[in-house]
Amino acid sequence: MKKKTAIVTGGAQGIGKAIAAGLVRNNFYVIIAEINEEAGKTAVEDLGENNSRFVACDVAKEQDVLHLFENMRENNDSLEVLVNNAGIIRDRPIWKLTVEEFDLVVQVNLRGTWLMCREAAKVFRETKYGRIINIASRAWLGNFGQTNYSASKAGVIGLSRSLALELAKYNTTVNVVAPGLIETPLTTNLPQSVQQQLIEAQPTKKMGSVEDISAMVAFLASKEAGFITGQIHHVDGGKSIGARVG
Repeated sequence: MKKKTAIVTGGAQGIGKAIAAGLVRNNFYVIIAEINEEAGKTAVEDLGENNSRFVACDVAKEQDVLHLFENMRENNDSLEVLVNNAGIIRDRPIWKLTVEEFDLVVQVNLRGTWLMCREAAKVFRETKYGRIINIASRAWLGNFGQTNYSASKAGVIGLSRSLALELAKYNTTVNVVAPGLIETPLTTNLPQSVQQQLIEAQPTKKMGSVEDISAMVAFLASKEAGFITGQIHHVDGGKSIGARVG
């Protein structure tokens, strides 16, 4: 039986790679849409060439996104799942943030997600089946030094809720996963004092793992999640509640 196909943007590293691996374990063929060619090829080696392939793609560029979907058509791929994970940060207080840094974050995180959703929506309207999972962040609720990033992720949530309404009659769900403090190279490279401060602010007093995110994505990609759409799923150890325990 032919495997279902999923696209994971930014799927070669960190959370994205864990998401791709989780989908492979659930019998998906994964197309890794990634700007970093070396990382993309390494991810395919790790996941297996029978389970995945790499397509170079900068999601902020419309022509790259169109090329990705053309590549799918040329390879006679179906498409059942889209995971928009690609994202960047450029953190500074607003009085130090440049227009270029604001625009770049919005272009990748929000515009890129919108471009990918637009092309996937065209497919899902025809096939009458689809799952879109957009990766936002607990930061959509606000973080110091992240006016650009928080705005972009809040935009992803608004986009997802609207798209859920547009695609509902086509048997297609659109959901958001909002990770909190997750153990990745980005967080583990922070100074130990900063790590400890972030952990102490967690109700659980620990970081989450990339597998925590991939498990939620795998569920939302499944048939069992067919009646869940337009929702924000915080995977953040309770941080989004605003509670401090202990």
